[in-house]
Amino acid sequence: MPEAARLIRPDDAESIVRGRHGDPFAVLGPHGVKGGTVIRTFQPQAERVFVLAGGIATEMQRVHADGLFAVKLKVASPYRLRVVRPDGGVEEFDDPYRFAPILGELDLHLLREGTHLRTFEKLGAQVRCVDGVDGVEFAVWAPNAARVSVVGDFNLWDGRCHPMRLRHEAGLWEIFIPGLGQGTLYKYEIVAADGRLLPLKADPYGHFAEVPPKTASVVWELGERDWADGDWMAAQKARNDRHAPVSIYEVHLGSWRRRVPEDWNRPLSYLELADQLGDYVADLGFTHVEFLPVHEHPFGGSWGYQPVGLFAPTSRYGTPDEFRTLVERLHQKGIGVIVDWVAGHFPNDPHGLHHFDGTHLYEHEDPRLGVHKDWNTQIYNYGRTEVVNYLYANALYWMEQYHVDGLRVDAVASMLYLDYSRQPGEWIPNRHGGNENLEAIDFLRRMNQVVYAEHPGVMTIAEESTAWPMVSRPVHLGGLGFGYKWNMGWMHDTLRYFSKDPIHRRYHHDALTFAQLYAYHENFVLPLSHDEVVHGKGSIFGRMPGDPWQRFANLRAYYAFMWTQPGKKLLFMGSEFAQEREWNEDASLDWHLLGDGRHEGVRRLIRDLNRLYRTEPALHQLDNEQAGFAWIDCNDRDNSVLTWLRKGFDPSDFVVVAGNYTPMVRESYRVGVPEPGWYRELLNTDSEWYGGSNIHNDGGVQADEVPWHGHGWSVCLRLPPLATCVFKRER
Repeated sequence: MPEAARLIRPDDAESIVRGRHGDPFAVLGPHGVKGGTVIRTFQPQAERVFVLAGGIATEMQRVHADGLFAVKLKVASPYRLRVVRPDGGVEEFDDPYRFAPILGELDLHLLREGTHLRTFEKLGAQVRCVDGVDGVEFAVWAPNAARVSVVGDFNLWDGRCHPMRLRHEAGLWEIFIPGLGQGTLYKYEIVAADGRLLPLKADPYGHFAEVPPKTASVVWELGERDWADGDWMAAQKARNDRHAPVSIYEVHLGSWRRRVPEDWNRPLSYLELADQLGDYVADLGFTHVEFLPVHEHPFGGSWGYQPVGLFAPTSRYGTPDEFRTLVERLHQKGIGVIVDWVAGHFPNDPHGLHHFDGTHLYEHEDPRLGVHKDWNTQIYNYGRTEVVNYLYANALYWMEQYHVDGLRVDAVASMLYLDYSRQPGEWIPNRHGGNENLEAIDFLRRMNQVVYAEHPGVMTIAEESTAWPMVSRPVHLGGLGFGYKWNMGWMHDTLRYFSKDPIHRRYHHDALTFAQLYAYHENFVLPLSHDEVVHGKGSIFGRMPGDPWQRFANLRAYYAFMWTQPGKKLLFMGSEFAQEREWNEDASLDWHLLGDGRHEGVRRLIRDLNRLYRTEPALHQLDNEQAGFAWIDCNDRDNSVLTWLRKGFDPSDFVVVAGNYTPMVRESYRVGVPEPGWYRELLNTDSEWYGGSNIHNDGGVQADEVPWHGHGWSVCLRLPPLATCVFKRER
């Protein structure tokens, strides 16, 4: 076919129709030749193809039987294609291969060196208008691929139709496809360097995804939003939560409440949660909610901790814009939003990051570095610039696109140690011969620096279960730079204590006092989290010993102990009303329990504890400083009684707390106090309002000039059984 040969080289034609050409833009689209322009297009479903230019329709010549067409025109100008299908159907569209590259040289430079902190603005699927034509720009990092194509319903998932342009200097592939828009399903079809056709890949930067178990990415333009939380966000910039009350309600969105009976066992949507969850949390007085990971994840039983789409709020409960509405509505109700952020590992699902371009692109190649043995997942390669930049950008993405107020970083300990959960011989020492993951440490420090520099009023919280020093200290002082760290030691010790029969507690007294030896080494959050109500552990209430009365009394005493100890607070959903059974992610919380006055009493207590915590400066201003706490007496193990002071900035602003952790009433129990006066009883967990026996101090007690516990005055208290009481001197 001599004429066809003049329009395209045979080897180029064969490579295009086989989907193996490494530079499709060098063949397809318009190309200047002597005497005019040659235009080529691959349309495997076409019977005939026309070029529409200058008001003239010129039929193209079929130059390959599998659907490659070409034509030579004398005048080059913007053009469209008209495709006639074998069934007679006709479609007109702009040719993707006539558009110039998407990414500029500056973008490529910043992306290559890892200093582009908002890669989500350049990569992924971006709805754009280019040269007056509406469509979607696609860009993806796959430096070792031989070919990358965008596939979807729009091209019958045929990877030969829309192969992308490779920008060699950055390993990025890009294409602008006219006519696509919001809601388009797509994936990337990737041919590895060795010629293998890989499983179709979801977009690492995709803003939205199909509802699992489907796995396609969905084009979704977040765009500008007329946010209605301006007052909250303006205050966030100057917020200093270190000296403010922080009381966090941890939530798994899919199992907090289910719709009954209208639609049995369906999770609430983002929009339904916006009002129901918002009103509930505001009523209880929590300052923040913390969502278990909302990133898109294929397996619901992972609770979000094995994410595939870090940039996509899960579609299980609605669209990205509806998730924005949830955050906005919570802010309007005075509630901050923290999201659980999983930057330590990702799953092996074939449509995810694993072997993304046929190589170990996001993960380490050596399984001694790249495989998380506990979860059979992949560990990010923190030594690779593009990988850590992907994660930095994602951290900022949630704050800028969704207005979240903080990140709780999951499994930090597994990131810090090369030998985490590994036996000898299963890990590789660092360059100094140690077990510290130096690259992960650098990543965490830089992540915190980036987040706090860009958004000073947010918080980052580390779930770190070891004694790694200075987790929540600034990077310039040698710390990791987190705002807070979960106090796992406090949680384990106190749960163990309160699970003991009271008759044995005298032998475990130190479990309640030991945390004070290290309480100010970090900025701590005291967590009773989802991890304590799963895997056979039962519920928090289920750990409490004794008959039903004692179990409720123990729980109430424990919560008041927690709320009056130094540190910010976190409580997993359901624990606030004494959920009895272990948490099940596939079912609603047991809201029917609130018909029992004892369960409602626990919820009333949580409401009052939050109110007290927020209104009494002594209970929050110095939460993370030694000056905010002092034992009055921590040595009365025989009676299982503890007494302590909480103090604020003003030395005369303090509260006295007394805990009696046996079922015995302690009559005339003398407690030293710093100043004379009337000490009003602010809270008593044995109140009948909470379901207790109503043993109290008649509203308060007068201090006597009787030196006690190293103080010049003392009060004589009646300590209720299995109860914690709070007193404050009236001025």
